[in-house]
Amino acid sequence: MSESKPVLVMKGITKRFGDATVNDDINFDLYKGEVHTLMGENGAGKSTLVNIMCGIYQPTAGEICLKGERVVFSTPGVAVKKGIGVVHQHFKLVEVMTALENIILGTTFDKRILIHKKDITKHVMELSLRYGLEVDLNKRIDELSVGEQQRVEILKALYRGAEILILDEPTAVLTAEETQSLFQIIYALVSEGKSIVFISHKMREVMEISDRISVLRLGKHLGTFKKEETTADMLADLMVGYEVKTPVYQKVKKASDFVLEFNNVSYNKASKRGGLRNISLKVARGEIVGVAGVDGNGQTQLARMAAGMIQPEEGTVYLHGKRMLHSQPKSFIEEGVALIPEDRNKDGLVGDMNIADNLMLKKCDKKPYSRMKGWLMCYDAISLHAQQMCEKYDVRCASVNQSVRSLSGGNQQKVILARELEQNPKLIIATQPTRGLDIGATQYIHDAMIRSRDAGCGILFVSADLDEVCLMADRIVVMYEGAIIAEYSGSDLPVAEISQAMAGTVKAKTVG
Repeated sequence: MSESKPVLVMKGITKRFGDATVNDDINFDLYKGEVHTLMGENGAGKSTLVNIMCGIYQPTAGEICLKGERVVFSTPGVAVKKGIGVVHQHFKLVEVMTALENIILGTTFDKRILIHKKDITKHVMELSLRYGLEVDLNKRIDELSVGEQQRVEILKALYRGAEILILDEPTAVLTAEETQSLFQIIYALVSEGKSIVFISHKMREVMEISDRISVLRLGKHLGTFKKEETTADMLADLMVGYEVKTPVYQKVKKASDFVLEFNNVSYNKASKRGGLRNISLKVARGEIVGVAGVDGNGQTQLARMAAGMIQPEEGTVYLHGKRMLHSQPKSFIEEGVALIPEDRNKDGLVGDMNIADNLMLKKCDKKPYSRMKGWLMCYDAISLHAQQMCEKYDVRCASVNQSVRSLSGGNQQKVILARELEQNPKLIIATQPTRGLDIGATQYIHDAMIRSRDAGCGILFVSADLDEVCLMADRIVVMYEGAIIAEYSGSDLPVAEISQAMAGTVKAKTVG
């Protein structure tokens, strides 16, 4: 921190939605040239506070001061003009446009009718070189890696004049190498006097990058701590309200009774980022097979094929030894396949439907929840089932009749978990199941996966978080450019080598 007075002060911030108080008298400040991390469980009020900070919401009570003057961010546009920039966890980019087009989209810095591309490109390149944000400005977004797309988002904010940059779960989709590259960018930004609000659940990263750390729980500010005055364990305990113990799961080894088999499967083979190339993979009953890799190397296609959402162009998929030829997702469901999708809002839930109805999506034509094969719904039975599931899976909600969109990310994921696991599946496809979730919700989902494995369920566990894959998987395969290039098993895993394999720098091999 380079100045004695904060550049941003949020004092007594309270935000209510009807009778619900989401932020309760929160104080937060930010100094020039510092990284101030905001931590808290899902539903603790972080997102609401950030949305107030960038003008999406206005506080019910409290005030905001920017550089010593009281301000009102009545719209996001006003916040941008005041120097507030946000890089959201889910990037706000137009995939069919180039990086440069995304960076300048919506800006009107002069009154000239035509866009002076040469001048703009020069300015963006200067920003890129200044902060280590190398990216090919002429490439379309869908041709860029996840790390490069994130750099475009940061450049977009800097191009608009951001002095305060809010990074919302910025490492959730990055490899270890990409995370370190991001940290170097952050160091360059703060050395130039930029201020960073860093939101993360990853303790190791928080303790590495932060100058100060603020903890929220249940909408209240529990304290702000200098990094050197606290520990990861202390922060975790404070965040969830009880002592957090790091789990150690016993590894198992299975070699037969396969529930899922891919036999030389290919799909969209010419695409390195959106295809599969000669995939052979087996998942046994009572085994977790982890799929490691940087986002965009075929994991999404692998999971979708395992759930029957896409069909192989070459090769064969087997479930319990049965060849699944030209099958639809319903056929896979009937064979006992459960799916925890990569994007819970897009593929896992119907946001405007209530919790009870989302829990019924696979049972709406079955007794006792309906009569006449789904034509007549039994709402008392549906409501009772939903209440039982919310209690069993610790879904925190005001009512089972509230829209699922209104839940925190962790509680949304628990709704999906309840729906899928209550089907007594034989195979679970879990894709990024804890992305963006807090420590408590993450451990809950991990424990649920282990219980399912120990009950004899086979699990295909896809995650871009290498630490998570190593914790959960009995066997790990690494995907790169649509192919499986390495396989590892056992408890003493070569983490550094696996990380290199994720980047494509290790030759195909099997260890363990």
